[in-house]
Amino acid sequence: MSAESLEKPLPKPSTEDYVVARLLESIVEAKLALDFLSRGLIRNASGKAFQSWKAFITALLRLELSKLLEITSREDKEWLVKKAVPKAPTTRMKWLSQLLEQIGHDDISVWTDKALNLHDYQYNGPDPDMTLSKYRNREEAAYDIIKLVSEVAKRTEGLKERIKWSPELEKVLKELEEMMSKPKSLQK
Repeated sequence: MSAESLEKPLPKPSTEDYVVARLLESIVEAKLALDFLSRGLIRNASGKAFQSWKAFITALLRLELSKLLEITSREDKEWLVKKAVPKAPTTRMKWLSQLLEQIGHDDISVWTDKALNLHDYQYNGPDPDMTLSKYRNREEAAYDIIKLVSEVAKRTEGLKERIKWSPELEKVLKELEEMMSKPKSLQK
């Protein structure tokens, strides 16, 4: 996967190509998380795992926008279209995940909590007192990075029949799956 794919301007959020672009971003970020993890860069890996999940959530928000608009209030509808789909603000990811669960994406809020914990770890590192981070050590964070990246791959694969699946997306997903199948000596 070349970096050029992520450097292209995103398609407009109103288009179907937006979902594919965000899923591609999600998988590439997941691959970077595993690469950083293999180098022992756990805090960097946790940030990439978080970015991977955030891009995945953004793709789902666009894919499910019509269903989400049916279950939200009038003032939330505009915010969903103008803010949530293009950016999925970190401060609202819990609520957005809860909305996605209401329309059938089981346990997505649980995974979002894991992603947000990794986001905290990125900035605060290991914390034996668990005041600033939910992880006492690098190994706990590394474990959750692998779990979250695996969930991104699984859920992306599950969208194959619902989106315009691209050869590029297929290629990067296969690369991610190959990286995940290697021995888990990632926790340096």
